[in-house]
Amino acid sequence: MNWSEQIFTYCERGQDPAFWAEPLNAISNGAFIVAAIAAFIIWFLQPHNNRRMVDFLLILLVAVIGTGSFLFHTLATRWASLADIIPIGIFMLAYMAYALKRFVNVGWLITAFGVVVFVIALWQAGEMRCGGGGRCFNGSVAYFPAFFAMLLLGIVLAVQRHAAAVSLISASVIFAVSLTARSIDMEICRMTVVDGQGPIGTHFIWHTLNATLLFILLRAAVLYGGVARSAGIAQER
Repeated sequence: MNWSEQIFTYCERGQDPAFWAEPLNAISNGAFIVAAIAAFIIWFLQPHNNRRMVDFLLILLVAVIGTGSFLFHTLATRWASLADIIPIGIFMLAYMAYALKRFVNVGWLITAFGVVVFVIALWQAGEMRCGGGGRCFNGSVAYFPAFFAMLLLGIVLAVQRHAAAVSLISASVIFAVSLTARSIDMEICRMTVVDGQGPIGTHFIWHTLNATLLFILLRAAVLYGGVARSAGIAQER
């Protein structure tokens, strides 16, 4: 496999191999860095004994996501695509385990089982092909298990009246919108020409909304990762 081979997947790039062919897609990755910094500030302002290292690692991982995505949307090579998708995959698995253990408060065995089921669902979704053997919904179907898992966890936490419930449900709603933006990027490409320039597509909206939902998830981890199930949903602000 040629790791330097370029990948032309998004509307804004088209077939242009240039470094700066996706300016909006590249710049919008700064939202992940802003989300990580904002979450770090919340983490740092917590009492010293509430600054959990696992929360800090999740925050750091979001910054890595922004960096990896920037590399992909500027270099557009196969190795850069791995720098993009691997941190995202690690975060999804890590937060699934975190939510099951810290929020739902299940044991390690059930947590491990839940993560394994999640991995299988992600793998199966990623292997799905639609008409003509192409990627379903511009590849967005690969993220559907994450959406449903987050929504389901939010509902479970709402039933338990856990303080993090509103955060996960809100993040799920945002994720539904961002998945839509990612899915239609190529479909409406020709409609996104602005003042004769472009087209720009909608992938940058995916970045911006995902950074928002990741901040919500990080905030929930920092504020409610040590909150018992009985803490009550009313604590969410």
